[in-house]
Amino acid sequence: MFTPKYPPPDTATAPPTVPQTLSDTAPVDLAQVSTPLPQTRAASRTTVQLTPGTVVGVAAGGTAVVLVVGAVLVSMLLAVAITAASVALCAVVLRTLFAQSGKER
Repeated sequence: MFTPKYPPPDTATAPPTVPQTLSDTAPVDLAQVSTPLPQTRAASRTTVQLTPGTVVGVAAGGTAVVLVVGAVLVSMLLAVAITAASVALCAVVLRTLFAQSGKER
């Protein structure tokens, strides 16, 4: 039940390779070869065409993202501040109650 089930092995055979012997080619004198080596070209990069409309769109999108992130951060800060104020108020009320109960004894 817990033994793995392996797929059958691949039965495709590799194509035969024919070794190339060195005796088939004539020796070449490298001093007589005058053909220049091919130059490698750098990969051509596509440039981004920015029209005034796309610049305005990108600026508006960036502004919207900044405003949304700012609103979320401000609301989180406000939530922490309200929680801290309510905890402080509860601490003052409990301190007052404990102080009054100690005087009545």
